[in-house]
Amino acid sequence: MIMASKQKIRVSLMAGLAALAVAAGSVAPVAAGSFSPEQRKEIEQIVREWLLKNPEILNDMVAVLEKRQKAQQAQREKAVVAAHAAAFYHSPHDLVIGNPEGPIAMVEFMDYNCGFCRRSLEDVQKLREANKDLKIVIKEFPILGPDSMEAAKYALAARKQGMDKYWDLHVALLKHKGRVNGEVALALARRVGLDVEKLKKDAESEDVKQALQTNLALADALGIRGTPAFVIGDKLVPGALGFERLNREVAALRKKGCTVC
Repeated sequence: MIMASKQKIRVSLMAGLAALAVAAGSVAPVAAGSFSPEQRKEIEQIVREWLLKNPEILNDMVAVLEKRQKAQQAQREKAVVAAHAAAFYHSPHDLVIGNPEGPIAMVEFMDYNCGFCRRSLEDVQKLREANKDLKIVIKEFPILGPDSMEAAKYALAARKQGMDKYWDLHVALLKHKGRVNGEVALALARRVGLDVEKLKKDAESEDVKQALQTNLALADALGIRGTPAFVIGDKLVPGALGFERLNREVAALRKKGCTVC
């Protein structure tokens, strides 16, 4: 990415220096895009010499470009969340913990076979305890193969037997030692007191299929490619960042208010 940015900067820099060279009279004035081969060679030599004397300018320009790109990306993320706020924060299929009527909200996209998601479980639990006004929405985002998809289907089906049961299965799946699949999910579901036969039937329902399709589409719209990924208000915060960082983001959201929840 940086190499591509530097190439763009180099092209822009050459164009800018060419204009300066023309204005200064070091190259005969010509119409844009109509430099002769000799003029181009002279301009390139000017640029080369200038860059060799001032190489730090590339780092400065890349930093400015990256800052601008990040700002543009943040605006795109805000637009996506605002356009799909109901799907992000008010889906009837998602697991919701914390304060369901909280004035501020956070979404976590996760996969049961993601080691970082397992590590983040404790952070999410601490976040819930530390922020009584926070609504936390868990979105099944099974991107680590068929096993993850099977587990996510059973987890979503658990919602039909109560939010508490869904949470119990969610925790059991994340705390399981080893890879999670459909067989493991059913064994854990039985252990936490779910009706397994009903769970099997509900896992194949249109509601579960639609919920997974919606979550995958939302993640794609935001450019999420890995797990966990948090959406705090209208800001995408990817990665297992730990409790302290997440708590700071929640505090910042509380200060400005949640405009999309």
